[in-house]
Amino acid sequence: MKYLRFLFIGILFGIIMTKGEVVSWFRMQEMFRFDGFHMYGVIGTAVIVTAIWIFLVKKFNARSIDNTPLKFKIMSLQWTRLLLGGIIFGLGWAMTGACPGPLYVLAGHGHLIILVVIAAALLGTLTYGVLRDKLPH
Repeated sequence: MKYLRFLFIGILFGIIMTKGEVVSWFRMQEMFRFDGFHMYGVIGTAVIVTAIWIFLVKKFNARSIDNTPLKFKIMSLQWTRLLLGGIIFGLGWAMTGACPGPLYVLAGHGHLIILVVIAAALLGTLTYGVLRDKLPH
């Protein structure tokens, strides 16, 4: 019963992604071809809202739902990692037509082929977990 809130948040997330046309293959291709502003507007709005949220969390020393303090760790920018990660992420997004966020929303819409992408994403995450100690960080 305590996990019901996460189900509600997931359903709300799916509705927002659908109504915002963020799960639309057309919108994603439009973005990658620089033919439309829609997706850039959505991503830009998300960045601004997140920045405001982080500011408020820090200002009011907010705590998580289980009352632990929220902390932000300052990480050094390692351009090689960021560039390589961005290239892999972008290629995956361009090839599948979906970033990780809407994968489950697309599956919920009945696009069952996206289950292959979900399985590949989970396999990639598992592979990283196994190899993490051997990779440069």
